[in-house]
Amino acid sequence: MVNNFAVEVLSFSGREIGIQQSIREIPGFLSFAAVFLLLLGREQTWAYISLILLAGAAAVTGYFPTFTGFLITTFISSVGFHYYETMHQSLSLQWLPKATAPATMGKILSVGSFAQLATFGFVFAASAWMAWSFTGIFLFTGIAGCVGAIVLWILFPTFKDGTPQHKKLILRKRYWLYYALTFMGGARRQIFMVFAGFMLVEKFGFTLPQMTMLAAANVFVMMIAAPLIGSWIVKIGERTVLSIEYIGLALVFAAYAFVEHWEIAVALYLLDHALFSMAIAMKTYFQKIADPADIAPTAGVAFTINHIAAVFIPVLFGLLWLISPAAVFLAGAAMALCSLFLARLVPVVPLPGHEVVWRSEPA
Repeated sequence: MVNNFAVEVLSFSGREIGIQQSIREIPGFLSFAAVFLLLLGREQTWAYISLILLAGAAAVTGYFPTFTGFLITTFISSVGFHYYETMHQSLSLQWLPKATAPATMGKILSVGSFAQLATFGFVFAASAWMAWSFTGIFLFTGIAGCVGAIVLWILFPTFKDGTPQHKKLILRKRYWLYYALTFMGGARRQIFMVFAGFMLVEKFGFTLPQMTMLAAANVFVMMIAAPLIGSWIVKIGERTVLSIEYIGLALVFAAYAFVEHWEIAVALYLLDHALFSMAIAMKTYFQKIADPADIAPTAGVAFTINHIAAVFIPVLFGLLWLISPAAVFLAGAAMALCSLFLARLVPVVPLPGHEVVWRSEPA
């Protein structure tokens, strides 16, 4: 809903949407601080609190229909989102066995996609059939998110901790390739998150119901693709899957730059989103090379690295958008090619002490 709210209610241009998205990424840049929360409580508890913060800020977004108000609610909800994602990634890598983690992560993505599909169905019905305002939709879905998180907090058991986690920042030289892949992933993802959807609204005039239907289609594709991709990683390995992802993304971004028909833009948008689900391979690559006690602190550091570029790319590229939208997407294609080079350095069988390979290995 963010792009439509920004354009239809606040009359944002590429400049304002770039500023808003950069504000949204600041909490991601500060995700390294999540490790210090472990001094005050368990990761599972902080995950619940983060979800409530995210949903609560979303609930009141419509009541602050100004540039400053939108930036404030964006920032608060982003704190909840990024700290939840940090805890989620950390717990997934700690709790899931290495041999089956990719397949299980794919199933988790599929279940999450089903919940998203139900939400998108509501948003479509509320906006297209019941003529709800942005304020009403934000409020209802935000309250539903808060209530859902509280119910889970009450009903779910406190799961047993695995390996005790370091409660300090961890930066290790042998993880450099994972850090590099994470950095490029954050830079490249901004092109999709900020400008692909914005293009559909600004250039092709997509309405909220249309964007909701597209988001639902994305989620439906993810429900089917994520478990298959997870199983695929188990069979052919992280190196191959990451290479396929980056080749596909380079082609998609290059096509975005010159697309003139909304049908093709929609197809690219769906393919773009499906390719991003292959990022599971990056997480399981780290799981295979990491010291188990490093997972929680490294999850926070990785989110910070992921958001270094995300803080400034939306603003700079928002200004570039005013001159040439095509240049924004061609820059994304170049980023995908850089990621492809890095992916070829991932070993066929990643292990502690065997994190990087400089020559080709037999599959």
